[in-house]
Amino acid sequence: MADPREFWNERYAQPGYMYGTEPNDFLKSVAPRLKGPVLCIGDGEGRNGVFLAQQGLAVTSIDLSPVGLEKAQALAQQRGVSVTTQVADLETYDLGTAKWGAIVAIFCHLPPWVRTKVHANLASALLPSGHFVLEAYTPRQLAFDTGGPKNAELLYEPAALRTELTGLTVERCEELEREVLEGQWHRGRAAVVQVLATKP
Repeated sequence: MADPREFWNERYAQPGYMYGTEPNDFLKSVAPRLKGPVLCIGDGEGRNGVFLAQQGLAVTSIDLSPVGLEKAQALAQQRGVSVTTQVADLETYDLGTAKWGAIVAIFCHLPPWVRTKVHANLASALLPSGHFVLEAYTPRQLAFDTGGPKNAELLYEPAALRTELTGLTVERCEELEREVLEGQWHRGRAAVVQVLATKP
């Protein structure tokens, strides 16, 4: 694969919003439970971070792509809210300690060595009673041509996620098939895992 930053910059440089401007359905369903400040990792063009800001939460959106985050700022301005954006590589990004009321990862597909590092640091980064929210494609997604990485190691197994989320109480870790209609790159029947975990 090409350099990930170049790949995403090129994708986000296209006209319009590649994954739409509306929030992810699962995030929308759990949003009433979330408290700020919120960190949205791999937030791309900002649809999820901007939605959470519209709920009155303080939001920081990070992504590898400065082009995506410019569009996130434009969307925030259009919606009349403020979002802090930061270009960051999750391989080296410091999540901080007792800093976040929620951490959100929507279709943020990381290489295994980065994913396990990020997940290992979630419990220390969250405030007490803070939440981690994730939706991602599972390896079963390879049978569908409706979005997501084509590389199986970038797809998430529910059993592995349960193991990785040490220090969190996993309230939900469910694999399901559902219609994902998010812009032009996520369209149709999909195999996903949805996670809601809480720091005690």
